[in-house]
Amino acid sequence: MIDPIEFFGNHIFRMVFFGTSVTGLVAGALGSFAYLRKQSLISDVIGHSALPGALLAFLIAVAVLDANGRNMLGLIAGAVITGTLAALFANSIAVRTKIAIDTAMAISLTVFFGAGMILLRIISNGPFPGKGGIDDYLFGNASVITVADLATSIAVGAVALVLMLVFWKEFTLRTFDPVFSTVLGFRAGVVDTVMFATIVIAIVIGVKAVGVVLMIAFVVTPPAAARQWTSTLPGLVALSGAFGAIGSGVGAYLSVALGNVPTGPLIVLTLFAVFLVSLLVSPRRSIITAALRRARAREALRRELLAETADR
Repeated sequence: MIDPIEFFGNHIFRMVFFGTSVTGLVAGALGSFAYLRKQSLISDVIGHSALPGALLAFLIAVAVLDANGRNMLGLIAGAVITGTLAALFANSIAVRTKIAIDTAMAISLTVFFGAGMILLRIISNGPFPGKGGIDDYLFGNASVITVADLATSIAVGAVALVLMLVFWKEFTLRTFDPVFSTVLGFRAGVVDTVMFATIVIAIVIGVKAVGVVLMIAFVVTPPAAARQWTSTLPGLVALSGAFGAIGSGVGAYLSVALGNVPTGPLIVLTLFAVFLVSLLVSPRRSIITAALRRARAREALRRELLAETADR
């Protein structure tokens, strides 16, 4: 085991810790809206569809602009565009056809991810400078996070959180009562585009560290855990962000402390542990609380029946 002082004294370890914590914070907070809209799978759609956007941005930078294809901001921009398009595409199918939203999301995911795999093969087989490690976007590699990557993630993540706060009323109405929000004059397409764009940003800033395969856990698990403790939207968003940041940081630390353990999978397991504890011991919605409530109800019913029997 490595002690915390030694851990934070190492530059690479610090980058891993803060990079994953920022991802967990932003993804957890913004994932609350996907969770409440019962579209948690949309994070998987966005994560997988971010791959072709990032790879296309790499190709444009290298082959067309003759620039650095690994620029974090450029890769995020490409991923945001395709991720938002994939989310809107899935919802458009569900709205305009009789296809259910889960089927529409599965279709969107496979189409965009298939395009991403084709681009990945093209880049891997082509003479493109800086292509080494490009496949890390599939499964992530937290150890390659640089100071510039971290700064970009913080800046872009902050933009997403600010957008959430600015459009808080619109997001809330669209989440809980979409019909009423339309009656009030809010354009569903615009609100959905902004909402999904912020969720896309939350996901794509973590793709380099965690990979597209595991990013769904950062968006889904923290809100599911936070929901066990709170019944208000502000409380859910804040607690979900806290769970995401703390779980990601602890997972990153354990991946280093335990030695030769991949960061992304261990963070996912840490977030699951947070969810499991919440599911078991939260004061109002936990499994144990529900079991005790049922036991007390059965005992009260038994006493009532015994009292009625005695009166007879």
